[in-house]
Amino acid sequence: MAKDRIRVLVAKPGLDGHDRGAKVVARALRDAGMEVIYSGIRQTPEMIVQSAIQEDADVVGLSILSGAHLELFPLVTEGLRNQGRDDILVIGGGIIPGDDIQALQQAGVKAIFGPGTSTEDIVSFIRQEASGR
Repeated sequence: MAKDRIRVLVAKPGLDGHDRGAKVVARALRDAGMEVIYSGIRQTPEMIVQSAIQEDADVVGLSILSGAHLELFPLVTEGLRNQGRDDILVIGGGIIPGDDIQALQQAGVKAIFGPGTSTEDIVSFIRQEASGR
């Protein structure tokens, strides 16, 4: 039986303790009819991978402000791949320099949403990308 709603795990990897943006996005996704699981702050990549698998997530949304995105985001995509779950869409947001986006995409992060991105754009992207998975 097909799932009715897109399941999104919103996670804050690393030592970053600022989660206002992640909560705003989580609420917008929920209001758009998606099922949202917020894992909280200070999650390790391994914890995020396990949560995504246990929650049967369609999407993992990573939010970071600490500057550790080039280290932490690829560990999440690699962990999902190693668990045979590279079908889970991984997106990111936060303070990420434009020069780093290509490296993150090559590591398996499908899209990066920076400050000022409308929540409608994020919702639309997830609906479009998750519908084919």
